[in-house]
Amino acid sequence: MHKRGVSSVDAPGTARAASTSREANAVPSARRIPEATVARLPLYYRALLETADQHVGTVSSERLAALAGVNAAKVRKDLSYLGSYGTRGVGYDVEFLLHQISRELGLTHDWPVVIVGIGNLGHALANYRGFGARGFQIVALVDADPAKVGTRIGDLSVAALDDLPRVVADCGIAIGIIATPAGAAQEVADRLVDAGVTSILNFAPAVVSVPSGVSLRKVDLAIELQILSFYQQRKVPAIDGQRGDVPRAAEGVG
Repeated sequence: MHKRGVSSVDAPGTARAASTSREANAVPSARRIPEATVARLPLYYRALLETADQHVGTVSSERLAALAGVNAAKVRKDLSYLGSYGTRGVGYDVEFLLHQISRELGLTHDWPVVIVGIGNLGHALANYRGFGARGFQIVALVDADPAKVGTRIGDLSVAALDDLPRVVADCGIAIGIIATPAGAAQEVADRLVDAGVTSILNFAPAVVSVPSGVSLRKVDLAIELQILSFYQQRKVPAIDGQRGDVPRAAEGVG
């Protein structure tokens, strides 16, 4: 599997900077990077991948900011935590910056992942090929439904929830994905933690608590849609005004 920041050559025709190749196995330093900066690093990484795919060798902070949806000053500040300051009038070396960000994000490793809950969402996540290209290998599938246990999705067979500790141990699971209904999410989180998983991504529409030392991230599509709804309803009056609509109470006046 190819991951940027690891091999000496990326996409066809895109050579890695020599300095990147020399530092491929370097371990990130212990300096503290603010959480807000960490949250933006994947945005920069995605923008840099798009830039590299266009065979562009350097990128300015202004261009990177536009691609990532932030301001240029924030880009420069964020990248300074990585020790990257760019070159005045030239910008940042795209391949070297990809290497730096992928190293900080831990994308130079292969992280074994288990998906718990093989309903529609879990099935879709299991079939998604984009994880592997970023260093996240779906190596195990787990479900509590006996009718699903033993069924196959691609090369993987669904294991029983009661077998989760064995699955985690045998596969060296680093990250657990919860894709269950809301009512089962906390139990699954508890089982993952008990099995030794310390990084969890929760897709279930439920608040889940984990002990100190366990990293938990949540993806709630309903909440994101509700936020969009908030902004959408505020666009309606302006759109109506552009169409020439008038309040009903004003009809026939004048």
